[in-house]
Amino acid sequence: MAPPNPPRLLDQVREVARLKHVSPATEKSYVYYIRDFILFHHKQHPKDMGAPEIRAYLSHLAIQRHVAASTQTVALSALLFL
Repeated sequence: MAPPNPPRLLDQVREVARLKHVSPATEKSYVYYIRDFILFHHKQHPKDMGAPEIRAYLSHLAIQRHVAASTQTVALSALLFL
């Protein structure tokens, strides 16, 4: 019998968020921005990315999506949580 697949990345994020007693709203926001970050970089795994990719994503949020500074802070917090 084959061993079970390891949990997917976003499922791991949810699990750790719950273990750390992160509020459900924060967990949802973190998962959203982590997923969006991965999709922005064409599904590249976060372990293969670093500061330049984070800067590019945060710049994209500010310039193309016109998000508030507080939204950028939430996105950065999500990526740091990751």
